[in-house]
Amino acid sequence: MHESVPDFEMPTEEQVHLAAETFRLLADPTRIKVLWALLQGESSVACLAELAGAAPTAVSQHLAKLRLAGLVKGRREGTFVYYSAANDHVRGLLAQALFHADHIDRDLPALHSAGKPHRPAAH
Repeated sequence: MHESVPDFEMPTEEQVHLAAETFRLLADPTRIKVLWALLQGESSVACLAELAGAAPTAVSQHLAKLRLAGLVKGRREGTFVYYSAANDHVRGLLAQALFHADHIDRDLPALHSAGKPHRPAAH
């Protein structure tokens, strides 16, 4: 059946593996909060811990994994490290995931994607 679809392509095994690993790393609420905060701008572990409602040591461990996966990058300034999102792909991944979650949560029809998740309507 797929042979009849024009320009049908499957991703490579490496692409599939890396995408699955990225989704696995994003399957944690603290990491999603940390990444979303980093999309707003550069931040320290202490600030990210406060925003995510997690211990600084836990956030530091999350950041190490996200850095190894290429989702965040660090900039050292003296004894401090300031983190930021690695690139705009991270914004796209999170925006789409949060957009999808918002539509499921609010039972909205599927529309074109947006750069930011919708905010729940005030009741």
